[in-house]
Amino acid sequence: MSRKIKALVLGDLVGQPGCRAVFIALQSLIKEHNADLVIINGENADNGFGITPAIAEQIFKLGADVITSGNHIWQKDEILPYLDRHDRLLRPANYPKKVPGQGSVIFEKKGVSYGVVNLIGREHLASVDCPFSVGRKLVNEMRKKCDLVLIDFHAETVEEKEALAFDLDGSCALVFGTHTHVQTADERILPKGTAYISDVGMTGPVDSVIGSEPEISIQRVQTQLPIRMKVSDNDSMINGIVCELDPDSGKALSITRINQTL
Repeated sequence: MSRKIKALVLGDLVGQPGCRAVFIALQSLIKEHNADLVIINGENADNGFGITPAIAEQIFKLGADVITSGNHIWQKDEILPYLDRHDRLLRPANYPKKVPGQGSVIFEKKGVSYGVVNLIGREHLASVDCPFSVGRKLVNEMRKKCDLVLIDFHAETVEEKEALAFDLDGSCALVFGTHTHVQTADERILPKGTAYISDVGMTGPVDSVIGSEPEISIQRVQTQLPIRMKVSDNDSMINGIVCELDPDSGKALSITRINQTL
């Protein structure tokens, strides 16, 4: 009989509302869904831009196994040495090799070995190495060592995210998108057995424009001036997914969205 594990993934954690949501609800979510593995994208945890060592430590203590990130991981200077010391806080693997930290991690938990990869897209983002070639190389290496491989693809466009997922279909258990802070309704199992969603969404303030004060976002769009964004502080919501995965085949069995207001 096949073993089954459940992976809980929460979308981009934004500011104090996102941190509050994780503090209040993460343990309950883990119990409710019998989650064996917890991944949280934390790159916007500190006031909407970056993450600090103190916040990362708190997220780990609350139950996260891996914290992934994206283009904002470099915002706080104090996180750079932390990235080199802590292999479960990831930065995208397709950044230049000289930057701090690492983009993937392999670990074992309760008899199941996991490989988690963090990639960043190139459409409307910084010019970095190809996520397709870097991702394929890492996945091929991990499949020799891991029961399950999961990928956070931090990218802007659905086209790029879907293309990567289909390119890796069957060779990993899950490809989930982050970055846009808006949960998509396209969760599915691809033809060769990989679970996919274009964006898991945001864990942060409900009444906001991708986490920020609506008034400021309106001014930015109307004036095209680089007005500094400010995280909206109101009721919190949690966006994410729960995936049932089969360690024996390395593929997915189901994927379900989470959308909860606290």
